[in-house]
Amino acid sequence: MSVLVYVENADGQFKKSTFEVVSYAAALAKTLNTSLAAISIGNVADVALSELGKYGATKILNVTSDKLKTFVNQAYASVIAEAAAKESADIVVLSNSFSGKGLAPRIAVKLQAGLISGAVALPEVSDGKFIVKRTAFSGKAFAFTEITSAKKVIALNPNSYKVEETGATAAVENFESSVKDSDFKSVIKEIVRATDKISLPDAELVVSAGRGLKGPENWKMIEDLADALGAATACSKPVSDAGWRPHEEHVGQTGIAISPNLYIAVGISGAIQHLAGVSSSKTIVVINKDPEAPFFKVADYGIVGDAFDIVPKLTEAVKAYKAQG
Repeated sequence: MSVLVYVENADGQFKKSTFEVVSYAAALAKTLNTSLAAISIGNVADVALSELGKYGATKILNVTSDKLKTFVNQAYASVIAEAAAKESADIVVLSNSFSGKGLAPRIAVKLQAGLISGAVALPEVSDGKFIVKRTAFSGKAFAFTEITSAKKVIALNPNSYKVEETGATAAVENFESSVKDSDFKSVIKEIVRATDKISLPDAELVVSAGRGLKGPENWKMIEDLADALGAATACSKPVSDAGWRPHEEHVGQTGIAISPNLYIAVGISGAIQHLAGVSSSKTIVVINKDPEAPFFKVADYGIVGDAFDIVPKLTEAVKAYKAQG
């Protein structure tokens, strides 16, 4: 028995969520007294692959087929399942990212494995039981789910596990997969990435705003605060529906679910649909002129006042603090 972790890359580069999931898988392998192998699909430099050993992987299976340069759900799932069979891995771990949410159930079907999506902590393994803490009800609660199948697939939520370095390097070996043509019936022709923005699912700091900003022309102060903090920007559903901000910035039950270390909500009332997507944030700061706004009930810190007065002052305070360091 061993553990296999899929290491997702974007244009040949690993993101923080990749190091989180490798650290998580390494801790799990240590708990089970077994080894950890990783599988990478795409063109990633050998140096970057071997450095995954710092986070606990002992071996990296590297897949560089021309067919697999672009992400294809079914084909990637087949490759990962094949690698799991080669490594005799009973547990496959991957990030619960946008790609991971499509991959995890496909891998589980191919391996006839139990699936846990949205894991937020290491499994409790005792007395023959394997219990995983995960988010439930769109992030409004936690569930402790037992997997009873011999094979298991775990999708870890980004920003839910700390990155841990062991200081080692990993051996890299090429892995030739036998992907079938039928796996390429549905393909993605093009992926367009916003290179000048911080990815919301990976962001540790997020500044978000709602209809309290009154219009898209007032968004610069949100962007200024985000730039000062080194944060990503987000918005509520009514804002994206109105076309004030792009839909990829919409966080909430029907948008992107995030779990940053800090979430600043400006002019957002805090409807339950919005809270469902941000409730996993470590610290929530709310700025709203309505003292009865529902968001204040779940906030760690709240400021009652006009955002047009508070946000610029907060931005200047952040800049002044950073200038001191």
